Amino acid sequence: MSKTVPVRLEVNGVEHQLDVEPRVLLVHALRDRLGLTGTHVGCDTSNCGACTVHLNGRAVKSCTVLAVQADGAAVTTIEGMGNEQQLHPLQEAFWNDHGLQCGYCTPGMIMAAAGLLAENPNPTESEVRHALEGNLCRCTGYHNIVKAVLDAAAVGSGVTAQPEVKA
Repeated sequence: MSKTVPVRLEVNGVEHQLDVEPRVLLVHALRDRLGLTGTHVGCDTSNCGACTVHLNGRAVKSCTVLAVQADGAAVTTIEGMGNEQQLHPLQEAFWNDHGLQCGYCTPGMIMAAAGLLAENPNPTESEVRHALEGNLCRCTGYHNIVKAVLDAAAVGSGVTAQPEVKA
């Protein structure tokens, strides 16, 4: 039997206590233990960015972080960005600008873009492209993704995640 370690995470505004093996990646804790499947596993090599989440306000690839390294941290996933009644401005812009096709990369793209806009609320096209370099999309060719990020910035999205608080 493998040894487990207690980990406390605040995910999308909700406190969670988990016992995980020290080798468990944050992406797997989020998906397998907490059921937050919007964070995707795309490549297992940290190249694609489909697993991007915010860790203490910073966009990170959750396949590069052990769950035990995130102990005590605040994590925001795509599920914490908006809801069916009120999409986050980036989600709305991706929808309006057709910044997705198959949708597999979309959560990671939105989380990476939110990280950029939190630091730079008025980026240039070049800055958006640079910020999304670590996120791969095999469908759209990036044109509409970049347009969506720029449009979200133009409406002053504020792009801070508003975690859904559950009672």
